[in-house]
Amino acid sequence: MGNQARAIVWAQWRTTRNHFPRSNKAALAVNAVLTLVWYGGFAFLAGLAAILFSNPDELSFIHDVLPTALLVCFLYWQLIPVLMASMGSSLDIKKLLVYPIPTGQLFTLEVVLRISTGVEMLLLLTGAGIGLVLNPKIPFWGPSALLVFVILNLFCSAGVRDLLVRLLARKRVREVVALLVVLLAALPQLLVFAGFQNRIRRLFTGQPSPFWPWTATARLAQGEASFENIGVLLIWTAAAYLFGRWQFERSLAVDMPERAASAGRKASRIEWLYRVPSALVPDPLAALIEKELRFLSRAPRFRLVFLMGFSFGLLIWAPIAFGQASSQHSLVAENYLTFVSVYALLLLTDALFWNCFGFDRSAAQIYFLVPLKMSTVLMGKNLAAAFIVFLEIASITVVCTLLRMSVTPLQVLEALAVTCVVTIFLLAIGNLSSLYNPRSINPAKSFRSAASGKTQAALMLTFPLALTPVFLAYLARYAFNSEWAFFGVLLAGLMLGGVVYSYSMASAVKTAEERKEQIMTVLGQGEGPIQS
Repeated sequence: MGNQARAIVWAQWRTTRNHFPRSNKAALAVNAVLTLVWYGGFAFLAGLAAILFSNPDELSFIHDVLPTALLVCFLYWQLIPVLMASMGSSLDIKKLLVYPIPTGQLFTLEVVLRISTGVEMLLLLTGAGIGLVLNPKIPFWGPSALLVFVILNLFCSAGVRDLLVRLLARKRVREVVALLVVLLAALPQLLVFAGFQNRIRRLFTGQPSPFWPWTATARLAQGEASFENIGVLLIWTAAAYLFGRWQFERSLAVDMPERAASAGRKASRIEWLYRVPSALVPDPLAALIEKELRFLSRAPRFRLVFLMGFSFGLLIWAPIAFGQASSQHSLVAENYLTFVSVYALLLLTDALFWNCFGFDRSAAQIYFLVPLKMSTVLMGKNLAAAFIVFLEIASITVVCTLLRMSVTPLQVLEALAVTCVVTIFLLAIGNLSSLYNPRSINPAKSFRSAASGKTQAALMLTFPLALTPVFLAYLARYAFNSEWAFFGVLLAGLMLGGVVYSYSMASAVKTAEERKEQIMTVLGQGEGPIQS
């Protein structure tokens, strides 16, 4: 790695180091614990893989399982960042193009940063590699094939990221590309729904083709050296390198700021929708709600997750609810609208609840400078979020109706009631997290830069808490076999959520006053040369 690349890493280290003293230590500790729990689970699985693969009596099992395991690793590394709308750390090209840095060094750094999207799989592959090294019946050079497989994944991940980011920078095709990505990611579910599950099962359990990179890697890792296996792995790795390098250089050549700019903005077709708050509530609350609705509707990152809610959400649950092996009276089939609605709420969580000042960035200081109560600001953002959640549920209901799915008024009421209860708890938690752990977010980027593992760890703790009243409501319905019991428990949960929300709001207002300087500093701080 050249001097320029080392300078980039040093600049990012200094940016992170300077940011640390002004950050919230408690929030950092919580994030560290959640991250440790998430990656600790994969480290435990890696240890199990090491123990299993080191056993010389399990060679036949390794021979059968390793190709499929590597296929799963490849799919996870390439697809999960897309499904979670999180593309990991990457270089901020706009800040680096002004410097005389060779393209090769930038590409090398970009490839290395792709590790941030597959840390989980890297842990598992490390555990498998250690086990193969300790297996006396495996040649010492065999596990080195796993290293080549990791490099292949890095090249491919870099190409996929640059391709998606470049396509999503085009205003005319952004939503179309997002929809195609969603449909592609849901393709396995659609194939299962269409009755192709036997063919998919043969793909994972049958004799793998020798011309796939995961098959060649598995055979080489077990010591089956042949020109065919070596050639297949090297050809796929070279193809991944050419694809990644080609997409990276095309991204360098595209002037995204100019492409994103527009000569003029026409009046929006949904202008009437922005004016609805003014007819219902007085200013300044109405102005705050209108501002949130206008801004979010133009933010590519928000529009992507909103679109995924009533497209990918429907597709991902359809095979589970209506597949050939599913009963029409199963839990998912009878509550399909509710499951999809909660999943859509999960996708919207990061954009609407956990960091409500993130899109404002340095402009958030206006909330502290004008004579406006912080409770009014938070209320405006919360009401806008609730309105968007309602639009999401309405969109899901309309799509289900157009697809001629069975949607009854009771199911619509159930979906609305469940999402209302979950939303009020998420708002209560989000108001505090937005002030204790604020972070600046670039709304022009459709994909998050944060690693998906941290997001998963946060969801693992927060979402079950918000869903607890819903679990109790379904338990009451099962115990008493009564819809009145179900909606009664939900009503009690909504009242409890209102109490929690009021205390959260009071605490958030106090926190905003105490941490005013830190919040404005963090939100106004720019990123380093590496977006993370």
